[in-house]
Amino acid sequence: MIKKHTISIKHAWDGVVWALSTQPNYRVHAFLSLLSIAGGIFFHISKAEFLIIAVLIVMGLSIETVNTSIEETCDAIDGSIRPDIKIAKDVAAAAMLIFAVGATLIAGFIFVPYIISLFI
Repeated sequence: MIKKHTISIKHAWDGVVWALSTQPNYRVHAFLSLLSIAGGIFFHISKAEFLIIAVLIVMGLSIETVNTSIEETCDAIDGSIRPDIKIAKDVAAAAMLIFAVGATLIAGFIFVPYIISLFI
């Protein structure tokens, strides 16, 4: 039973490594995540604010991972342009877009007051 879980974790890790090494959007999310953590440390944001940032990071990387898996699956099913596959890929990308807009607004509510305080 432990071996089965170990193999599952290895395959999941392989997926993370593949996504980081091949998907530009995944690398952008990883970079912005590190930037957010660095900003949180620099501005000494509260534990609650750090928790919100951590949840946003985990959710963002998770949604991007699912989006990528849907796109790759659709491409494996049929590489030609098909309206039904386009809808699946567009809707998956829309989920990431909706999350990214919301996460940016939430991060803005957290970080903008700290940034403004640097200039006051």
